[in-house]
Formats: sequence, structure tokens, C-alpha cells
Amino acid sequence: IGTIGMIASDKAKRVIGVELNLDAVKDAVLNAKKNGISNIRFYQKDAGDFMVQVAESGDKVDVVIMDPPRSGSSEKFLEALSVLSPGKVVYVSCNPETMVRDIEKLTKKGYRVKKACGVDMFPNTVEIEAVCLLSK
Repeated sequence: IGTIGMIASDKAKRVIGVELNLDAVKDAVLNAKKNGISNIRFYQKDAGDFMVQVAESGDKVDVVIMDPPRSGSSEKFLEALSVLSPGKVVYVSCNPETMVRDIEKLTKKGYRVKKACGVDMFPNTVEIEAVCLLSK
């Protein structure tokens, strides 16, 4: 619904949000409009496919904030990310195990972990969100 991108929008010239779920994209567009955020665009696409298109187009991206499903990121997305080669990657995860797996792949592509932390968004459960900053 665009929350992460909207939070980042006041620190960026341009923000692009990509989501496979059409209803989530519609909600994100509405949320941005209601919050007066004009430097953000949302696309209803597979994030891996979208990253491949951006990488192939030669567009430059400074930061990628990724929030994959519990299963982690796809190989296609991680490969496109390494081709796109943003200076920073913020990885948000609801599954620290798949996050570690993906980060190991990104470190082989030249990224280094700069900072990581757990965020207890669901007190009194075993679930935890994890956030990691990687940079080239």
C-alpha cells in the first residue's frame, strides 16, 4: 500500500513502488494522493521483471528498498539488482533466514552489510522483522 516508499519520499527526488497485487497498487496510489506525495509512482508488476527492465534500460538507481515475501527474493530479482548496482540496498524482511540467504548472495556481488537490526512488530509472538543496510 506504499507505506515504505511514502516514508522515504521526503528524502528522495523520485520514488518508484512495485507491487504484484493490483489492489495494493490502487491503495498505494490513493494513499500517496491523500498524503500529498507527488514524487512517487507505483507499478503493478513482478518486482523481478521490473528490476530487469530498469537494469536493461540503463536507468540509474541510488537506493533500492526491498521487502520480499517470506520465501525471500527471487534469483531474477537479485541478479537484476546486481546489474542495476545501486549504491545502497535496504532489505526489509519478515523472515530472517531467507534474508541471510539473500544477503550471502548479494555479498558475492560486491555488497557489504553496514547495519542490521531486528524490529519486534508483533510483541508476544516468535515473529520478527529484520532490516539490513547494504552498500557497495
